[in-house]
Amino acid sequence: MAITSLPPDQTARPWHQRLPAFRHRPDGAGPDAIDIGIAVGCFAIFTLPLLTGTVSGIGSLPAIAALGAAVVVPLVFRRRWPLAVLVAVTVVLCLAALLGVRFTPWVSNTDPAFGVAVLTLADRRSRRESLLAVGAALVAVYITGWVATDLHPDQEQDFVQLLIAVPAWLIGDMLRTRRDYRNSLAVQQRHRAAEEERRIRAEERLRVSRDVHDLISHTLSMVAVRSGVARLLIDEQPGEARQALGAIETASRSALNELRRVLAQTREPGQQPEPGEPGLAEIPGLVDGLRHDGLVVEYQVTGQPADYSALLQTTVYRIVQEALTNVVKHAHTARARIEIRHAPHELVVSVTDDGPAAEDSGLDGTGSGLGLIGMRERVSLFGGRFEAGPRPEGGFAVAAYFPIDEDHDVS
Repeated sequence: MAITSLPPDQTARPWHQRLPAFRHRPDGAGPDAIDIGIAVGCFAIFTLPLLTGTVSGIGSLPAIAALGAAVVVPLVFRRRWPLAVLVAVTVVLCLAALLGVRFTPWVSNTDPAFGVAVLTLADRRSRRESLLAVGAALVAVYITGWVATDLHPDQEQDFVQLLIAVPAWLIGDMLRTRRDYRNSLAVQQRHRAAEEERRIRAEERLRVSRDVHDLISHTLSMVAVRSGVARLLIDEQPGEARQALGAIETASRSALNELRRVLAQTREPGQQPEPGEPGLAEIPGLVDGLRHDGLVVEYQVTGQPADYSALLQTTVYRIVQEALTNVVKHAHTARARIEIRHAPHELVVSVTDDGPAAEDSGLDGTGSGLGLIGMRERVSLFGGRFEAGPRPEGGFAVAAYFPIDEDHDVS
């Protein structure tokens, strides 16, 4: 026995969602089962009884059948051409009144066709267009009714179309208004989602740019210093030169591992740092590495550390790393000082040096360099404050202030 399998996209859906169903087609599409059902139902309920003799009508049977069919056939295309459908229904009603043919059991050929046409027009077209068209149709029907009263004084005319048109137009206008509102909400949601996606991607690019800049800048500065030491000592002190080259190799491998980790995080934007990324505990190792390069670094920690998040610890490490890299590259000094102060509601990180004046060091404190910009962006993510500038007594200072509370420090 052959077994027919469902497509993959249907097998994953619940059974009740896989059942066939009639749906409204969009504007411009052909008629569907609902449109055909409305037309057939109107004819069967209001005109067919006259043709079978169940109810008496006025006029010949061919005229009753022709006009009864002519008033409902346009309803099949009501959503595709709503204005044309209203015109067609109005023309049939006016023609029936002038000919004195009653194709429904009711006075003035009252049936749902006119109301359906009005409702569809109000639902599918603008309010101004539907009001003008419905008003013109009512005027035409009423003028024709007055004329028909003189032509056929034995037939009654009750002018009930206004009572049909008003509620039909209100319902159609309400449906259109609700649909427009829902569509506007959907558009706004798509715009918000697109803006959020752009924001996440922009923040991710900035984060990767900061991490790569801090990592590459620090590593290359260290490699430049130690390679210079190795070049000077390779003949007189080959042991020291080999030690410097070994440090370069170790630092390069460490930098490559960190770079791979940074690039791997671009696959999942906004994720927290992975375990093993540098934090407060790795700052002493960073300081020791620079001390081996001849930089005298004073490292001081005051206060009791709190339970900081991994992201905050990595941010503090990167700021210290970038600030020390700037000291090596620009400060033209052999001394620097790092202070980390753990206050009850604030974490303060400062890096200072005793180099020459700012105009001689290449740093002006305006944050125009990528390093200073990156540090300022890192601090702003935590709602903190960043300061960088020359010291009155000489040298340059970088300070970052992180508020420590439930809003900014996520443990």
